[in-house]
Amino acid sequence: MKNSKACNAIKTTFILPTKTVCERNCENSPLILNEMPRQTLLFCDRPYLTVKKGGYIVLDFGRELQGGVTVTLPAVSANSHLRIVFGESVSEAMSSIGYKNATNDHSIRDIVLPVTSWQNFRYGNTGFRFVKLEAVDNDISISCVQAVSECRDLEYKGEFLCNDPLLNKIWQVGAYTVQLNMQEYLWDGIKRDRLVWVGDMHPEISTILSVFGDNEVIKNSLDFISRYTPAEQWMDNIPSYNMWWLKIQYDYYMWSGDADYLISQKKYICDMVRHILSTVNPDGTHIVDYTFTEWSSYETEFEKTGFQAMLAIGIDSAKKLSAILDEKELATECEKALCAVKRHVYPYTGNKQVAAMLSFAGMVDAKEISENIIKPGKEKGFSSFWGYYALKVLAQSGNTKDALQIIRNYWGKMLELGATTFWEDFDVTWAENAGRIDEPVPDGKRDIHGDFGRHCYKGLRHSLCHGWASGPTAFLSNHVLGINVTEAGCKKIKIKPDLGNLTWAKGKYPTPYGEITVEHQVKDGQIKTFCSAPPEIEVSVENQT
Repeated sequence: MKNSKACNAIKTTFILPTKTVCERNCENSPLILNEMPRQTLLFCDRPYLTVKKGGYIVLDFGRELQGGVTVTLPAVSANSHLRIVFGESVSEAMSSIGYKNATNDHSIRDIVLPVTSWQNFRYGNTGFRFVKLEAVDNDISISCVQAVSECRDLEYKGEFLCNDPLLNKIWQVGAYTVQLNMQEYLWDGIKRDRLVWVGDMHPEISTILSVFGDNEVIKNSLDFISRYTPAEQWMDNIPSYNMWWLKIQYDYYMWSGDADYLISQKKYICDMVRHILSTVNPDGTHIVDYTFTEWSSYETEFEKTGFQAMLAIGIDSAKKLSAILDEKELATECEKALCAVKRHVYPYTGNKQVAAMLSFAGMVDAKEISENIIKPGKEKGFSSFWGYYALKVLAQSGNTKDALQIIRNYWGKMLELGATTFWEDFDVTWAENAGRIDEPVPDGKRDIHGDFGRHCYKGLRHSLCHGWASGPTAFLSNHVLGINVTEAGCKKIKIKPDLGNLTWAKGKYPTPYGEITVEHQVKDGQIKTFCSAPPEIEVSVENQT
């Protein structure tokens, strides 16, 4: 086996603004778009961008970035101050702290800095696309402004292309969303929620394995959480997160085949599993008080339903891991508990995500869910996180055509509103009469960033780059290209494509031995598949009509 672990340093890239969005009391603003050295020049007789006292300029760097800015100044008056405001939208860049819930939470994005003559300084570590520069108390001339992008330098080993350009773009945007969040650890978001929320990582890791292959950020993050959480406690104080940790451990082992790593986790896994089983009653109910799983069901009648599904997913993963680790008695205990848990199906018909998760857990028939609850054109109430599992359930029930249309209608709508990364949450009803994120909100339009959001992410606190929203990327690779890992380490791969209403699709999928290349074409109502794979991998193809 090739060494599949990828150690990619964070790469620093300097990026020019692509345009000025708006300005007030500025001179020579087009000059700031030109390539200029990040170096001050003494007594240089040339014009500069000048922001007059009380004036400002808002710059667009073309796409969401993680990092900050570098600013180069010629001579300035004594006791001058420059205000820098980062924004994931123009609305956020134009905001002040407190306006529409704008904050400096988790990363400072609005600050006033003292500046001096012949200075080059670098400031910021946040998620942004837009930057507002404001002269607070004196005129300030600026010779150069560039974004400082800090991102892992990763090769896109995976690939997805089809006859629908929108789906191709969505695949790329999902991959880029996760790439930005692959810092030292795997974060939820690069502006807010710069945290290792292990319960949110499953779609991200599914995307990483589909696009980049193995990466140190996966183990770094799994180990970070387990290192600081005793096995008899709940990760991040949320019981469902332990279930996700076990699910991720199993999925990662199936992809990587890294037995040494899994064995190194054996005691912790076994102790955690015994703790989880101690909370399950013989009849399949549980004694867990906090049943949070996902925001769409938070504090509703569906919350306990979602947790019951997560309990089944966690125990099922625990059973499989116990068997792999030769803990036969523990695997038997898991099987007994799993059967009991699956007998309890609570209400689900009013929540698309919870219904899908029940099916994903094997507790409700996928066809029933896909035909009665999840339908294209009815994306209201859809979730950018657990919506991924709704797509998987649609595909499982033979409704990939519907899944693709939901991807277009839901994730595609974010792109239509100017997104270059996918958002923490989104509801299609928010888009009605809403302005784009890459322009000032027009009169009579709603602010898609500042006027919406829920729970802890209301208004401008809402993250517009959240890795959990990348599900369509993994879905298109795994379900449309049809790549299914059936033996640990990708030693056996079943290719079972489902093109929905596409006429062709092709791409690559990374494995520990190299990339699998596939191409599917619909001819005479049937899918014709061409594939190549490293010699270490046994590939079987199951084409569908």
